[in-house]
Amino acid sequence: MSTNDFMIGDFPIGRHTKPFVIAEMSGNHNQSLDRALAIVDAAADCGAHGLKIQTYTPDTMTLDLAEGDFVIADKKSLWEGNTLYKLYGEAMTPWEWHAPIFERARSRGMVPFSTPFDASAVDFLETLDVPCYKIASFENTDLPLIRRVAATGKPLIISTGMASIAELDETVRAAREAGCRHLILLKCTSTYPATPANTNIATIPHLRDLFGCEVGLSDHTMGVGVSVASVALGATVVEKHFTLSRADGGVDSSFSMEPAEMQTLVTETERAWQSLGQISYGPTAAERPSLKFRRTLYITRDVQAGERFDESNLRAIRPGGGLPPKHLEQFIGRRAGRAIARGTPVSWDLLSDAADASQTN
Repeated sequence: MSTNDFMIGDFPIGRHTKPFVIAEMSGNHNQSLDRALAIVDAAADCGAHGLKIQTYTPDTMTLDLAEGDFVIADKKSLWEGNTLYKLYGEAMTPWEWHAPIFERARSRGMVPFSTPFDASAVDFLETLDVPCYKIASFENTDLPLIRRVAATGKPLIISTGMASIAELDETVRAAREAGCRHLILLKCTSTYPATPANTNIATIPHLRDLFGCEVGLSDHTMGVGVSVASVALGATVVEKHFTLSRADGGVDSSFSMEPAEMQTLVTETERAWQSLGQISYGPTAAERPSLKFRRTLYITRDVQAGERFDESNLRAIRPGGGLPPKHLEQFIGRRAGRAIARGTPVSWDLLSDAADASQTN
């Protein structure tokens, strides 16, 4: 592990280790603790490293009003027509469920944590000894909340959805000034679902350079392609919403991953990370045996002593026992120093003037 890496639970975070994959349960429990625990087990079976929930109540999120801005009017929204209060009441994870969910996740080798939405949620999560915190995109400008979370001293993951550079600068400064030592910024597009064309993951290395922290992706696109590509750009954390089956419905189900997809995500993001390696030219140790299959110069029919070499008896073919093809023109028109059998790899001593050739080449 690099000196710049850090731990979340038992998992190292950084460019020198595989990506940390988070399964986000959100509201996919559909108000059933048994289903929530089944989601935990499914995420563990898929190899996810982190299990995240959300900690709020309708009253900590909004007001119980059915008018004006408190009603979702966007016809493109999955939740069009709902009041905010009703939506959050449906999606919330009851606080009494947190302990059994976290206990199940830990027993399955995952890191359980949550997104708090106000100070009371942070206070509650501290009693459960969470190892890190996540700030959602819609709260990334809530500096009092960020300061409260940062003051715990635990690693802090912040989704950057909708935030300008100026807003992120304020957010990062607030977090660090309040005590955050280990920060992860997740590139995020706050649409549900998001399209690959609207994801702009080229921002990921820029985030790393600009703020000097770990970076990743909170991915609301369908499939695994965008997440895998993000690893090639330096993402060390990948978060995806997760459900047992989209067909079961629920507030987040339509843009959530199913188990087979999550398993693929874990496998393919690790492969993407493994493939990065380092800047390298020339054959690797594993490639060296393959050098023998390069094209080189060979005698392609029997040649008599004194016969001239031409394209009828000398060609570049596989395998790699002869001289490189770049020397072909140095043989064409010159004479064989001896009889040569078909299939002989070409070398300088085949020339009648081999002594002179070896000295000049």
